[in-house]
Amino acid sequence: MRHVFGLNEAAANVAGGLQRPTLAPVWLAFLAIALDLPTFATALWFAQYGSLAPPDFEPLDAAIRGFMTAAASIALLAFGDGYSLRSLRKPWQAAFWAFFALAGPVALAGVSLPHTEAFDFLLAAAVSVAAVVIPIRLVEAQVVAWIIDAGLAQRRAVVAGGGEHAVRLIRGLAARANSDVHICGIFDDRDDVRSPLQVLGVPKIGGYDELIEFVRQSEIDMVIISLPLEAEERINWLLNSFKVLPVEVRLSAFSQNYAFAPRSRDPLIPAIRGTFAAERRLVKRAFDVIGAAMALCVLWPVMVVAAIAIRLETRGPVFFRQKRHGYNDRIINVLKFRSMYVEAMDPTARRVVTRNDPRVTRVGRFLRRSSIDELPQLFNVLSGQLSLVGPRPHAVDALSSRQERFSTIVDGYSARHRLPPGITGWAQIHGLRGEIDVADKLHARFEHDLYYIENWSIWLDLMILLRTPLSLLQNRTAY
Repeated sequence: MRHVFGLNEAAANVAGGLQRPTLAPVWLAFLAIALDLPTFATALWFAQYGSLAPPDFEPLDAAIRGFMTAAASIALLAFGDGYSLRSLRKPWQAAFWAFFALAGPVALAGVSLPHTEAFDFLLAAAVSVAAVVIPIRLVEAQVVAWIIDAGLAQRRAVVAGGGEHAVRLIRGLAARANSDVHICGIFDDRDDVRSPLQVLGVPKIGGYDELIEFVRQSEIDMVIISLPLEAEERINWLLNSFKVLPVEVRLSAFSQNYAFAPRSRDPLIPAIRGTFAAERRLVKRAFDVIGAAMALCVLWPVMVVAAIAIRLETRGPVFFRQKRHGYNDRIINVLKFRSMYVEAMDPTARRVVTRNDPRVTRVGRFLRRSSIDELPQLFNVLSGQLSLVGPRPHAVDALSSRQERFSTIVDGYSARHRLPPGITGWAQIHGLRGEIDVADKLHARFEHDLYYIENWSIWLDLMILLRTPLSLLQNRTAY
């Protein structure tokens, strides 16, 4: 029995129970830091309040000094692995390292005070910090322990390949201390004799083609290929198939005796470049939210003028919504300023906009050439559907000028959806935007998108944003 979305009933049922993502360790560390920073700063403020006499005590100066000291201490703590789950789960060890990290910055803060009051400040700081660090670490340890024991911080994985090699993988992971990998299912094209329906309690729920659709419809963190390493041709075929997925793809390296030497190394070998770890996603998301908020503060007058111009020229709504491919090939609704006459709007993008297209209004032509029509997508960025920088999202049913689907022109085209799509991107600043009238244009965009995904950094995003206005002035391919 096939599910309506291409999954069999077993796979669809498992996917239905995996709709919410797990808590990545970096998010728990971020929450711990968000709690520690104001708490440590407040404790240090009270230490100054209790040890300094006017005029040496100024409330605002004390707050700034306390915040800077707390921030420096937390930076040292984070650099020293003090916010790992392993450290946070041990309250007394975590409290000791917190005191150790605070000691240096607090001492430096004390040096800046009058000599007669420095000792009083250090003593008051020790008491104040102790009064908050120990309770906080006890509470955090209990919360982290509950999160780990409840499986909320596990890395969910599915296995490509069953049989004896899946047995070795599952046993090997179970034997490793502190393993956070949870196997949710096995996918294999082989029959039930060579690949049993269940391996150590883990069910086989589909074939390799269904694995891709399963990852599209669920919150999975990793795909593990569990095949003999000598099966090079089969592994390469799987890697080529899985390159469209945004999750980590790894090879199992467990040997015959279910071990991996040396044991300190990760037995799951990264196999495909361009997948985003949780730490990188957090950095990119923070960059997007801050950048989009700042852009809206600056560009809102332009957006208001554009909206008024649209309403004055033609009747109909100011905004235009279109379904496009988003992260992991999921469908999102992208917001734009309307640039066509109402009766000519094409939400499915079945007909490409060409030079002097009669469907485009005069105001719309200017908005499209200047890319002002894209500015409402800043709201999509704030909602998490888009990023400031990334591969441009194409309409779900978009066609080239020759009425060809993009996926038929470029093999593995959805590999560009391994990252949230962006308002601008590496391809766009190189002039690759507008009409697709020949296949080479789409191939060039695809290659630029893959380069961006595989070489992403926050500095690359910043450089693309800075170059975008100049590229808009130089480009004449958007109609």
